[in-house]
Amino acid sequence: MREEPGIPPAGLPVDDALPERIGVLVLGGGLAGAAALLAAAEAGQYAVLLEKTAAFGGSTVRSAGLSAFVGTDEQVAQGIADSVELLRKDLLEVGGHVNDEALVDLYCDEQLGTYRWLKGHGVRYGHIHAASGQSAPRSHPTDTTAMLRALFSAAGRLGARLVLGADVKRILHDGSRVTGVLVERDGVTREVLADAVVLATGGFSRDRAMLERFAPQMAQALLAGGEGNHGDGLRMAMKLGAGLRDLPYVKGTYGIFHEPHPGEDGTGILAVYKGAIAVNRHGRRFVDESIPYKALGDASLAQPTARTWQVFDAKVMAASNDEVPIYDFGGRERAEMLETADTIEELATRLGTDPGVLEATVADYNSRIAAGEPDPLGRVHLVGGVGQRTPIDTPPFHAQLSGTVVLATYCGVTVDTSMRVLDVFGDPIPRLYAAGELVGGFHGAGYMTGTSIGKSAIFGRVAGTAAAAEESELEW
Repeated sequence: MREEPGIPPAGLPVDDALPERIGVLVLGGGLAGAAALLAAAEAGQYAVLLEKTAAFGGSTVRSAGLSAFVGTDEQVAQGIADSVELLRKDLLEVGGHVNDEALVDLYCDEQLGTYRWLKGHGVRYGHIHAASGQSAPRSHPTDTTAMLRALFSAAGRLGARLVLGADVKRILHDGSRVTGVLVERDGVTREVLADAVVLATGGFSRDRAMLERFAPQMAQALLAGGEGNHGDGLRMAMKLGAGLRDLPYVKGTYGIFHEPHPGEDGTGILAVYKGAIAVNRHGRRFVDESIPYKALGDASLAQPTARTWQVFDAKVMAASNDEVPIYDFGGRERAEMLETADTIEELATRLGTDPGVLEATVADYNSRIAAGEPDPLGRVHLVGGVGQRTPIDTPPFHAQLSGTVVLATYCGVTVDTSMRVLDVFGDPIPRLYAAGELVGGFHGAGYMTGTSIGKSAIFGRVAGTAAAAEESELEW
């Protein structure tokens, strides 16, 4: 994978010193934190964001940059029929109906307003694609670095500030409410007081020990995500008695290159969603390739060596799109991350599959499509409920050796619809809020593409607004 991506401080409203007293203190420099910071500043509060690493961006700048929105200008321009009702249905079905329905409803109610809020601050979206868990195309791609810069800059114009290298060790609590945090910076530990604290610290995708504790099924997965994603915010909230949701459903993402490579941007590719098939090291298909990529990750982990191949032809390669990293097949070819051959037989030799197996697998797949026969693994569409199967029959043929990576954990603290963190009894921990990846309950047992970036913006905005409404004696 590439060296730690991130947004340097140049041109952003960064302070070198820690303030002593803050209205709304936001922890974490990804999209959830940026949205909370800007919303709090727009509500008239003195808001400051602390980021423990040397750059901003978190997992946001490592993502494919897709947001799941409905009713947008881009959907209308492309003639896409979609609805909030269908969005809600998809979210609950993909989540196995173990989601917190109140959070699903909050997402659905706030998504269009947040989309327009983001566009009002200069965020721009490209061509919409269908993706995992979506009954209609609703993945809106954007440049995540440009998006974060726009939000940070807008917050700065309202007086908000950013501080790098601030490693928060504990949340301070006076017995009745959260009062601030204990921060280590430049070798010095000190208290920073705040009227409200918003946790936007991400998950624990970089912490092998926490994954072994909470998600042992990810033992053979690769680890990625934000550099600082070691579960700090989750641990601090747990110390205050926060409740937890969705930990049993931690999953990895399918399609990552099987070993570190400079051409791997951390998202992997999903050629399967444009018509590829997934085969194991023997050359046999093992899964319905249209299912959500988290479920694909589970299926791949269950195969011998936990590494599988995405096999596709020139028609799929022609659908390459460098605007969307998961569909940038051409970039993988240029980076020499694909095996390529003029025939399936030659490709099978390059892959080292069992003699004749890959050839028979592709022939059977193609013949069933030609005959209109059902797929034995249940595949009907290319992804979710969108697109029809096409034969793999046009040379040259390609394959990428793919693994499963934990990019994000999508589980965490319990919250209400104001993003207040709830304790194990369901009562709010006064003046503590959360947004982004460390919020549990929204995704449930599965993940729909675009809802990580989507909920970071939506729930971050809600959290910042609610935190700013806390009673304050601060004048600035």
